[in-house]
Amino acid sequence: MKGQNDLRNQIRSIDRKGYGAYKSIQGSYDFGNYILHIDNIQSDPFAPPSRMRVTVKQGTAGIPGELFSSKSRRTAVEDYITREFGRKCRDHVGKQPGGSGTSSAVNIDRCGQEILDRTSAVVNKNIVEARFVIGLPAKGRTIMGKEALYIFFDQLPKIIENSIIYKNMNKKQVKRHVETAEDQQFLRNELHKKGLVSFIGNEAILPRESGISDKPLKDERLISFQTPEELKCSFELPNKGLVTGMGIPEGVTLIVGGGYHGKSTLLRAIERGIYNHIPGDGREMVTTAPSAAKIRAEDGRSVIKVDISAFIDDLPNKDDTSAFTSENASGSTSQAANIVEAMESGTQLLLLDEDTSATNFMIRDSRMQNLVAKENEPITPFIDRVRELYDNMKVSTILVVGGSGDYFEVADHIIRMQNYIPGDVTAEAKEIAEHYKNDRIREKKDSFSGVKERAPQGDCFQLAPKGKVKAKGLNSIIYGRSNIDLGQVEQLVDSSQTNAISEIIKYAVKNYVDNESSLSSIIDKIYDDIEQKELDIISSFYGQHPGDLALPRKQEIMAAINRFRNLKVKQL
Repeated sequence: MKGQNDLRNQIRSIDRKGYGAYKSIQGSYDFGNYILHIDNIQSDPFAPPSRMRVTVKQGTAGIPGELFSSKSRRTAVEDYITREFGRKCRDHVGKQPGGSGTSSAVNIDRCGQEILDRTSAVVNKNIVEARFVIGLPAKGRTIMGKEALYIFFDQLPKIIENSIIYKNMNKKQVKRHVETAEDQQFLRNELHKKGLVSFIGNEAILPRESGISDKPLKDERLISFQTPEELKCSFELPNKGLVTGMGIPEGVTLIVGGGYHGKSTLLRAIERGIYNHIPGDGREMVTTAPSAAKIRAEDGRSVIKVDISAFIDDLPNKDDTSAFTSENASGSTSQAANIVEAMESGTQLLLLDEDTSATNFMIRDSRMQNLVAKENEPITPFIDRVRELYDNMKVSTILVVGGSGDYFEVADHIIRMQNYIPGDVTAEAKEIAEHYKNDRIREKKDSFSGVKERAPQGDCFQLAPKGKVKAKGLNSIIYGRSNIDLGQVEQLVDSSQTNAISEIIKYAVKNYVDNESSLSSIIDKIYDDIEQKELDIISSFYGQHPGDLALPRKQEIMAAINRFRNLKVKQL
């Protein structure tokens, strides 16, 4: 292996040469305390930055084994190192004046409020590794050798020393980071044992800073969460000890209340409770069943051979809704498809908000039933299926309702939000439903018989010779000439998850799409591969150790494939 002086001499030799000469520094270099791997060199200053890694032996890094003794702890300590490396990059490195493109930028995967399984850092009993990018400096397309030397031999060693070496870490912070994640994972795993689908701890801070910021709201008028006595439950966590809060039981739960009283804020916290959150986020003790799926109307999305007949049947144009296909689904058909696809992915909890649902999909009141006869209405509204989903299929629902009291009759629990304070009003709501009888008729015909599995067909994924599959930010994947729009997939939270989904699609097509295997089983096999060989295995840049992937859930992977407009499937 080459040494650091070899890198120094090589950079000096290519100073002021054309940018392509940077290719000569690719390789691994021993710096004594760490090894620098230059895995991939960008083609020009305006291309994506060069991919690199530093590997530190545990004898030098000194990360205590107890900090990565379980999966949740290892993910958390890797997350902490990623954040610290990123902070030190911002402290020590700035874009050099006069540089072109990404010159002199040093970055690592940017983390949000969630603690995700990422490829940006690796911690095990042998090594600690950070994976990052550097914009190799240039003026125009001429190499700036002195600036490159400054990055590699002045700035980078300081970043490594202060973010990877345990003796230089804030030991209380890293311990808290790891223990907070472990407690959340433990709590989430305990929900089903207590017959719960979600838990919101007392003193949780649910409101966010703004519509474009996921950080906690800081306001002296802020009201922290307090549980109603009727729904109070407690857990003994491995680190934090006894925590008390509101447990939402399995079944059908309504969240009601006036506008601006916190209904949707509570639901948004619940839908993000599928993830562990960093200390100080305010939602550390908000946990939700891991398969929970947020459901909404999604006008205009494509739907491919989904059996939505339990909700929509007998269309005037005689379209077969047992294998419904549309390039431009309506609000009601898209919402029906979203529910069925979520169930196909294995969800046991549906999360709905009246504000983002199709009104005619949610309910038809008695007056409308009298005006438009059932034989002229193909929709079986959700109100007439929600009870059956739980009673027959054990799929629970949490639903925000502000305008339809008819749901009182089918709910198990009803929570009223008033000034951001929850109250259990189940008994009161049931009395109101009993007192104010209406003559609405249940419109369900046949029972919901289950979900039909679908097998993706390999030919629909074929690309032109120069076709590419590439994520574009959080909400989009370009597949050849097709755009997969993920803007309405609300539980996707990080662009690195979107990167991973794009790689998973390619990996699935290469390894498991055989025209007969169900989409669900294919994704399960990929998760088995990731469990055995780590997240790197899915990457088409496998040998280059990419640092910009974060593990998505099965629900978001299947949601992306279902939104691929060229998709072809066979019902099984």
